[in-house]
Amino acid sequence: MLPRKILVSKEQLAEFEQSGTHAQLVAYIQALNDAVIGVKLTDECACSEGIHAIIRVLDDIDRLVDATPPVDNAGSRFGNPAFRSFYDKVQELATPCHAALPGLQPDAVPELAAYLSESWGSRTRIDYGSGMELNFLCWLFCLERLGVVRESDHTALVTRVFWRYMQIMRRVQSSYWLEPAGSHGVWGLDDYHFLPFLFGSAQLRGHKYLRPKSIHDEDVLMEYSKYYMYLACIQFINSIKTASLRWHSPMLDDISAVKTWDKVNSGMIKMYKAEVLGKLPVMQHFLFGSLLPWEGSILPETAVEEPDEHGHVHVKGEATWGDCCGIPVPSAFGAAVAQKGLSGPSIRPVPFD
Repeated sequence: MLPRKILVSKEQLAEFEQSGTHAQLVAYIQALNDAVIGVKLTDECACSEGIHAIIRVLDDIDRLVDATPPVDNAGSRFGNPAFRSFYDKVQELATPCHAALPGLQPDAVPELAAYLSESWGSRTRIDYGSGMELNFLCWLFCLERLGVVRESDHTALVTRVFWRYMQIMRRVQSSYWLEPAGSHGVWGLDDYHFLPFLFGSAQLRGHKYLRPKSIHDEDVLMEYSKYYMYLACIQFINSIKTASLRWHSPMLDDISAVKTWDKVNSGMIKMYKAEVLGKLPVMQHFLFGSLLPWEGSILPETAVEEPDEHGHVHVKGEATWGDCCGIPVPSAFGAAVAQKGLSGPSIRPVPFD
């Protein structure tokens, strides 16, 4: 079935958190997490035919970035309108690209294509956040449920597939200056992502020498960022923002004081459940289908308002101000270009303001 948005109220969110779908998602994240404990990005791992086919799909999407250059938008620090053309091209590709995935039945493609299309950002708002990242995870979850990949592929799903997705998303963010989704984005782990910190902390669990405080050592970042997602993300943040993590990423700075990566990793899983799966502004965009079904009550149409300019839906009579409807946050890439007087896609240090 074609997935659709259903969850709009706090009561529905409480139902979701007690549902089998929620439990399956958390179990899947935990399984992927456990598969990369102590594993480097460069380590050899088993890659099935399905893994190779998925990577080819991602390579095709990567080429769409090359085929869709940003338009001249020098007067704005917000999203570049060319992103909408890129998004449309991804949607056009999303259905036919599934034909190359092994063992996939044609009737499953519309459901899968919806999750893949929504993994790259919002066409309306030209932004990106943890909800879109979650759609990519749901796409992988569905592919495993349908037998395209299997449990033995879990390591490769993180170190090959998810990391490839991350590399493409960084290109998309920097090319089109995607805004962080939600006005609270800059106060989180990263303006855009959560899962690379979760999986990345699993990679570092039990490391003989590296400790959470190592993220403040530039030499460590330079040497080990090619092996560990967590350190690569820290290095990326440092490349587009000046000053210390304490000022522009206070949460990451606080986490660096934790004694072990084991505690960081377990905390990341708890935090993901609370800050992503447990937040209405994120989960109201979640797509429920046959593989990830909605198991709670459905509000009648008369109980909800029409979508606002952000694409958000609110229950009638409830306050609309919140994380989902706050003040837009300029892209760090756009801010960098504005400060330096540059044009076109760019990654430059930008003071935190």
